[in-house]
Amino acid sequence: MPLPYDLCARLQNAFRARHRFVAVDHSTQNLGILSILFRAGFLSNITRGTISSPSPSDFERVGEAQRRIWAELKYRDDRPLLSHMSLISMPSRRVFMDLGEIRRLCSGRRAQTMKPLGMGEIAVVRTKKKEHEWLEAREALLLGIPGEVICRAR
Repeated sequence: MPLPYDLCARLQNAFRARHRFVAVDHSTQNLGILSILFRAGFLSNITRGTISSPSPSDFERVGEAQRRIWAELKYRDDRPLLSHMSLISMPSRRVFMDLGEIRRLCSGRRAQTMKPLGMGEIAVVRTKKKEHEWLEAREALLLGIPGEVICRAR
């Protein structure tokens, strides 16, 4: 399973280099994090494809090693909407939060070692529930599901 820091680094580098598309490995983790970024408005489009192109029809015909998720990056006035994406929970230090800590984080107060979320900033939470495995922190709070805080983006 690829680690989330690879996705964070790829997205930041693609935005800084002013790319229109970025291709990442196809996994449920990458698809979950990218869909949260898409719903938050940091990405224009997400599609499945191959190494060479974002083509959903070719996606079904190639092997697992050739499959990619293509994300179209979003810019406003020639400036990237995603300016910073950082990893919170690392393999050496996992950051699990209960509902009270997620509530503090979302309401502008410090939780554990994390600074509060600012305006337009999101935090990605991985939960134990399979139907809601990847959520934004505010969604996790509304659904009442605690979990591991993976990364934050602004």
